[in-house]
Amino acid sequence: MLKNDVITIGDAMITFNPASKGPMRYVHSFEKKVGGAELNFAIGCARLGLKIGIISRTGNDEFGRHILNFIRGEGIDISEVKLMDEYPTSINFKEILEDGSGRTFYYRHPSPTNELTLDSISEEFIRNSKVLHITGVFAAINPKNIAILEHAAKLAKKNNVKVSFDPNIRLKLWSLEDAREGLLKLLPYVDFVFSGEQEAEWLFGPKTLEQYIDTYKEYGAEHVIIKRGDEGSVGYFNGEIINARAKKPRKVVDTVGAGDGFNAGYIYSYLQGSSLKESLEFANTVGSMVVSVSGDNEGLPYLEDVLIATGKSVFIER
Repeated sequence: MLKNDVITIGDAMITFNPASKGPMRYVHSFEKKVGGAELNFAIGCARLGLKIGIISRTGNDEFGRHILNFIRGEGIDISEVKLMDEYPTSINFKEILEDGSGRTFYYRHPSPTNELTLDSISEEFIRNSKVLHITGVFAAINPKNIAILEHAAKLAKKNNVKVSFDPNIRLKLWSLEDAREGLLKLLPYVDFVFSGEQEAEWLFGPKTLEQYIDTYKEYGAEHVIIKRGDEGSVGYFNGEIINARAKKPRKVVDTVGAGDGFNAGYIYSYLQGSSLKESLEFANTVGSMVVSVSGDNEGLPYLEDVLIATGKSVFIER
């Protein structure tokens, strides 16, 4: 019997949000939050009603316990999360500018996830799910993580579990050369690609959107989604290419977490049996709702909120 709809692997963090906007050197106070790309994705899935589990490690400290309590409260399966004595919990500080854009400053070396090994990845945990979601953020933290993600992806393919992948290239964490070399090793195992245009260019050089889609397809991806921010998204599945316009947000406050929310929205919609067009529109709506709220995951909406935003009273399961 399936235990989770989706699982992911990543570094759960404490993120400090600025109390005011502008360059971080002029900000004097911060508010403690919980964040991390894979964790934001997991929270997004949970709020949409999916059963979601995460494989992670945190420090055996007050921050680590706070993360554990927080994600447990979101309904996330934490059976594969452990507290590590020898490491502090990873943290970051955010800078948010007046237009909603910003930067993130990481303090995650060494990360508690350094204790994850190939043997840490439970085949049973993967087998008892429908989708494994992986990203380039975890891959960038430690060179050995590429092998861990590749091992997890192989276990997923062995057990007929779909693999979802967001390159999520953070050049503050590794060089472009290392990112390209590492992430291209993962693409042959991937069923869903969620890529930004810039990330596609970093991986494959300058091309048209259609050429990026074709290149990802050549690696074996069934679903190729190019996220384009306020221009919406372009998706490919089963011979069809759809250009879905962005849903205009009420106001852009903070763009962090929007891509993770988009990914969760698309996977949710896909698992309901929706069409490519419906899934892109649903995901665009989730992303637009995230940018309207400050914080890594505070804006990730609950299913009923998305249904109201899309004008639907119920989501029909096919």
